[in-house]
Amino acid sequence: MRLHTGIRVAAVVAATALLATACSSSNGDDGDTGSTDASGEKVELTFWTWAPGMEEAAAVWNEANPDIQVTVNKQDGGDPAVTKLLTAIQAGSGAPDLFQTEYQKIPTLVSSDALADIADVLPEGTQERFAEGTWQSVTLGSDAVYGVPQDSGPMQFYYRDDIFTELGLAVPTTWEQFAQVAEQLHTADPTKYLSTFSATDAGWFTGLTQQAGASWWGIDGDSWSVDIESAAVQKVAEYWGGLVEKGVIDNKPMYTPEWNAALNDGTQVGWLSAIWAPGVLSGNAADTAGKWKMAPMPQWEEGDNATGNWGGSATSVTSQSKHPAEAAKFIAWLNASQEGVNLLVSGGGLYPADIPSQAEALASPPEFFANQPDFYEIAGETAKGVQPFTYGPNVNVAYSAYNDEFGKAAEAKQASLFLDAVTAMQATTVDDLKNQGFSVKE
Repeated sequence: MRLHTGIRVAAVVAATALLATACSSSNGDDGDTGSTDASGEKVELTFWTWAPGMEEAAAVWNEANPDIQVTVNKQDGGDPAVTKLLTAIQAGSGAPDLFQTEYQKIPTLVSSDALADIADVLPEGTQERFAEGTWQSVTLGSDAVYGVPQDSGPMQFYYRDDIFTELGLAVPTTWEQFAQVAEQLHTADPTKYLSTFSATDAGWFTGLTQQAGASWWGIDGDSWSVDIESAAVQKVAEYWGGLVEKGVIDNKPMYTPEWNAALNDGTQVGWLSAIWAPGVLSGNAADTAGKWKMAPMPQWEEGDNATGNWGGSATSVTSQSKHPAEAAKFIAWLNASQEGVNLLVSGGGLYPADIPSQAEALASPPEFFANQPDFYEIAGETAKGVQPFTYGPNVNVAYSAYNDEFGKAAEAKQASLFLDAVTAMQATTVDDLKNQGFSVKE
């Protein structure tokens, strides 16, 4: 049952059991349901976003919809944008109608009464256009809807096809095969590694565990649950810890000068990354264009089609918008129509979460992968396999604990410490939730 009256986010919070005892549930709603403007005048919506090309997309919408006009206000991404929105929400004024929201930030914003539930005003058929796992990112596993998915980051395996051919290596389809190929490669040339374990990229590790069936947080009645120490997470940690201890993969962080050089000189032969990887590769290893290929992530069970997300965002309606119905109409067009998705791709370079629109919007492969015409066809299939995952309201704490604990484990190259790191992350995350005043089910 959804507890929902107008756009009262206090009721939304109750419906999703996110209310902390330390948080206020009042947002000063005046009872406006946000339907057609009572004066008959055009509706003016403000949109805070950091994605490129949004001004052009809004211009197309505005020309076709003179009664609902959208003004784009470019913002910094990440934590600065969230902090700015929460400040405006707490002040009771200055918040936009629309906000670009990273998936992992949605629980934090919902628990702070910053986002509206638009389930009752969202155009019919919107949900069906997205993978189940991606849609859950905007619902938190409830009947409420806190936005429409915009872009996603399904993970794949990127590898140097020329080196694989030269050394006679087979592209791994399972994690067991991945470990075998990693050892074959490193034995044939001890300077080369199939991958690296990056202890500074918690989002990367989250995606790997998501593929294995993990969900680090959950909602249990009136409480949060934390399951970072689940069997799925332990399996992934133990697997990578074993490879690092054995020395067949590297243990250096990504996005460092050393890692960039390894991509260029062929000592980093593979990269488990997301759909946006071509942009990183073209920027950091431009001379290797045409030498890479992409394949689905290795699977824990042969024949499965599972993956996780590394990155991605939605467009949400804020709790202070007086026009949620009009705002929902705009974001459904932007993120779940062929016209809108085409603009997201052409103007913003985004990988759209809307699956039916991908074929037309992504008709050609990325320039860096011009040698692989079926690049986006493969990506589309992998995107369908994104597994459900629920983020919690203290992602930043869990991610910081990942950096600390796995940093020590990777540096020591001891597999047992990888499991210890998971245990420490669990304890740190649970303790923080309790300290914030959230109810936590043990």
